[in-house]
Amino acid sequence: MRYIRYAFLAALAVVLITVALANRESVLLRMLPEELSGFLGWSWSVNLPLFIVIFLAIIAGVVIGFIWEWLREHKHRAEGARARKAAVKLAHEVQDLKREKQKPGDDVLALLEDGR
Repeated sequence: MRYIRYAFLAALAVVLITVALANRESVLLRMLPEELSGFLGWSWSVNLPLFIVIFLAIIAGVVIGFIWEWLREHKHRAEGARARKAAVKLAHEVQDLKREKQKPGDDVLALLEDGR
């Protein structure tokens, strides 16, 4: 399994290097369209190689997907935590009942002793 993972990572590295070499030209990345930046009087832009823009977009998509799934699965994690707490509580209750059952004694004598 380790060799399959290494082969996959090597193939991924070759693909990423190929994309980077094919897209080395510089592009202007703007935060706002020209018309809107002229209206607001604020413009942020940067020149970057195209492959960096592509890789940043992929990374941003993966991060947004992870956050989206984490938020979506919150109810399942909360339900699992509640079920786990209930199971622990029931396990403790069973252990307490087993300990009480193992104690020798008479219920009538226990009631009389509690009354003193």
